Amino acid sequence: MTTPINAAPAGAEDVEVGERARAAIYDEGITALRGAFSVAWADAMRADIETAFAEAIDRPGGAVGRGPHRYYVEIHPEQLGGFVELVTHPWVTAVCTAVLGPQYEIVELGFDIPFAGAVNQPWHRDFPMPEVTRTEGRLDSLAFNLTGVDTTDDMGPFEIAVGTQFDEEPDFEHGMFPPKSRYGRYQERAVRKYPQRGDISARSALTIHRGTENRSSLSRPVLVLGVDAPDATNGDKHDMAVTKEYWAALPEQVRAHLHCPVVDKLTPITQKHTIEGLVMGDA
Repeated sequence: MTTPINAAPAGAEDVEVGERARAAIYDEGITALRGAFSVAWADAMRADIETAFAEAIDRPGGAVGRGPHRYYVEIHPEQLGGFVELVTHPWVTAVCTAVLGPQYEIVELGFDIPFAGAVNQPWHRDFPMPEVTRTEGRLDSLAFNLTGVDTTDDMGPFEIAVGTQFDEEPDFEHGMFPPKSRYGRYQERAVRKYPQRGDISARSALTIHRGTENRSSLSRPVLVLGVDAPDATNGDKHDMAVTKEYWAALPEQVRAHLHCPVVDKLTPITQKHTIEGLVMGDA
């Protein structure tokens, strides 16, 4: 069962849930909730992803390569039928509040798709370490992931080197890609994740990770929801927008955290992750 759109204000239980998740993210770099949504909700999410991909792949800049047979596409909230249910889920709001503070901002909605033939990505983090993380040890962003399929080992599961979110990066290419001389540390700490439809995870995108080889004949679409603390700047890299009609129908709980342009008509998003795409293409 999905969560009601108008979720209740956070109570003591939500605070406790958020603090447990915060501790896990600061310790290991990732946490998760099994069965947060129904299988039917996840299947509808995948249908929306497939529709958006079919549109994006046919236009310049619509989909960016993350390596052979692997793509990333950013979308607008209106392209995901379950957007409101996602961002008002009590676990999501509790984790965002505990890690990023009550004024957190939803800045990114997109998806990754590794198709059959996708290869191991190089170990990486999704962006350079922010100064506030380096100097204060504070994480100022989160990435939530939801799978569109029941993940099996041959589908190229996500692999994460737990506890590496605070690793210093003076020798990382573009601040994101560690040299191969460091790979031993990540291999030792690597954990493969096998989420099922309806599960959701939250992680620091600074935690070193990679997609692995997809040896199956199936694609493995994964939704990405990016959330920032008020002083973070990841929103500068994204072009999410909503129409006036959609904005007017949103619950205030959502509008309070969705700081994006409100427009008359949506413009398809041109992806900006060009440097990452080039490096991933060398995998």
